[in-house]
Amino acid sequence: MFKLTSLNLNGIRSATTKGLEQWLHTLRPDCICVQEVKAQQSDVAGRFEQLAGLDGHFHFAQKKGYSGVGVYTRHEPSDVRTGYGSEEFDAEGRYVELRFDTPARKLSIISAYFPSGSSGEERQQAKFRFLEQFHPHLVQCRGEREFILCGDINIAHQQIDLKNWRSNQKNSGFLPEERAWMTKLLHTTDPSEGLVDVYRLLHPETTDEAYTWWSNRGQAWANNVGWRLDYHLASPAMAQLARSASIYKTQRFSDHAPLTIDYALAL
Repeated sequence: MFKLTSLNLNGIRSATTKGLEQWLHTLRPDCICVQEVKAQQSDVAGRFEQLAGLDGHFHFAQKKGYSGVGVYTRHEPSDVRTGYGSEEFDAEGRYVELRFDTPARKLSIISAYFPSGSSGEERQQAKFRFLEQFHPHLVQCRGEREFILCGDINIAHQQIDLKNWRSNQKNSGFLPEERAWMTKLLHTTDPSEGLVDVYRLLHPETTDEAYTWWSNRGQAWANNVGWRLDYHLASPAMAQLARSASIYKTQRFSDHAPLTIDYALAL
């Protein structure tokens, strides 16, 4: 079984001080995709290249203390690719792809961090630009190889994906345009043409148990006023290998909960 975890760290230094590495020793994932590393190469060198026996591969933002993604893996990749070809968003450190290709198979594990538009209209427009650019990249990937993309998508797709959906319909993360983008990506009217939301494949109707992010405001965590922002998005053949999903809500390494899915897959 291939155990794949995704977690927005909200800073790798912060998350490790809260016990992340010890937890990984216990969980023993094959790969963990991380977002919001909030570090540079110089910060990682000599301290975070490995965690719990997993080798890290990263895409750092040019801006210090901002964004950044990584994949820690037990398995040696055949290739590592950073960025997806966008001058604007590759500078923000939002995409790293590890390829595990063999003569019989092309397979990628991707860690991605979608922009948030919650800080204001300027960043919301940047988010829309990212979505417009990123969709054709994913469609191209789907046509060329099998893959699983893990990441903080910063979109709650359906009403069951957040607690207060009625009051959030005009807020970033649940805007009609964002939700329509997800629907288009998943091709819910023709699954053979799109990607698969793996958690929803396994748990099509869960609500409160599905949340992966809670605001630091008010009593959101205590009252489970959450959002499902963290996803595994997979090509259909990979999604069909998914066997079980776990959201570790009691692990408070950041304001996100780790999402782990087990796949009947051997690298």
